[in-house]
Amino acid sequence: MIDRRSLLGMPLAVAFAGRAVAQAPATVAAAANVKPAIEELAALFERAGGGPLRLVFGSSGNFVAQILQGAPFHLFVSADEDTVFRVADGGRTLGGAADRGRVYALGRLALLAPKGSPLKVDPELRDLGAALRDGRVSKFAIANPEHAPYGQRAREAMQHAGLWALAQSRLVIGENVSQAVQFALSGSTQGGLVAHSLTLTPAVAAAGTSALVPASFHAPLLQRLVLLKGAPPAARAFHDFVLAPAAQPVWQRHGYTPPGA
Repeated sequence: MIDRRSLLGMPLAVAFAGRAVAQAPATVAAAANVKPAIEELAALFERAGGGPLRLVFGSSGNFVAQILQGAPFHLFVSADEDTVFRVADGGRTLGGAADRGRVYALGRLALLAPKGSPLKVDPELRDLGAALRDGRVSKFAIANPEHAPYGQRAREAMQHAGLWALAQSRLVIGENVSQAVQFALSGSTQGGLVAHSLTLTPAVAAAGTSALVPASFHAPLLQRLVLLKGAPPAARAFHDFVLAPAAQPVWQRHGYTPPGA
């Protein structure tokens, strides 16, 4: 269990706790899959006196386009690495193109099905293949693989299992992975491939069953964050806060693996 006192007592929070931080709110653009973890960490950060944060959640790929067009975000918490590198290459990070950010967690993909679904949840997607062939699965949810990292990994996992061509005409596409979870549990689909972290939330766990897809089925979900141009002290403090060793129990409890593990 996380020792919240260790987080609230982190020196970095004390160092940035003060009037200057309080007067400079930071806007955090965060991937949809990290919403539960980031909301918890943000609450702990603010309780420690780290300054107010504005949290915005969505697709990492969509955030890239907004950041490159000058959107007033201060910290980008992405679901992968490539999106952060695109922002860096566009010169929008605090350190310019040389600033490639830091990996904060390794994400995982999960197969999710609503309770009562005819789809049997198994890690290697064997029944998904059978259900696509015999008609038990007529609709299946994923995030948009054109701009959402978890949608890209869902496509890779189905390609690995030899199911992509079979599934394409039955896909229900979410704008981001949170929307894909909603679609997977809506009753209009028989399931979906989504972020493992979101399947651990109480509401999703109560409404569905899930299984971790083997990491070998897709490219690693190395999730990276980076400070953006104009980042105020509160953004820099929160950046350090979420990377600190004391924050790792929060990430792990929400289904992430620490960097380098």
